[in-house]
Amino acid sequence: MRSLIAAVLLLATPLAFAQERTPSPPGAEAYIISPKNGATVKSPVRVQFGLKGMGIAPAGVQFDNTGHHHLLIDSDPPADLAAPLPATDKIVHFGKGQTEALVTLAPGKHTLQLLLADRNHVPHNPPVMSKKITITVAP
Repeated sequence: MRSLIAAVLLLATPLAFAQERTPSPPGAEAYIISPKNGATVKSPVRVQFGLKGMGIAPAGVQFDNTGHHHLLIDSDPPADLAAPLPATDKIVHFGKGQTEALVTLAPGKHTLQLLLADRNHVPHNPPVMSKKITITVAP
C-alpha cells in the first residue's frame, strides 16, 4: 500500500506544480524588422525585433500582456511550448527586455525567428512568434 501511495504522489507531483501558460491577447504579433527576409548581410548582424499588441517586460517581471524576446537561430520552435525555453546557441534569450541585438553568425545561409515568452521564459498561449526568415551572411 505504501508503494502505491508513493507511486500516485510521484505521478501527481508534476500536475500539482504545472502552471497555466500566460495568455496572449488576440492579434498579438512578433516580427523581425530587420534584416529583411532574403537579405545578404555581414556579421555581426543587427537584428531588430518588432512586437504588435503587447509590450516588453524583462524576465521575472509580471505585467499583463507583456513578455520578452527569444531569437531562434537555425532552429525550429521547441515541441513543448509549455516548458521554459532553454538558453542555447540556437535559442538566445533577451531577458532584459532588449528589442535589438548584434548577432555573430558564420558566413552562409541562416534562419531567424522570434518567440516571445513570459516572465518565466514560457511561450504565451497562443504563442506569439514571428515568421521564420532566411538571410545570407557574406564572407
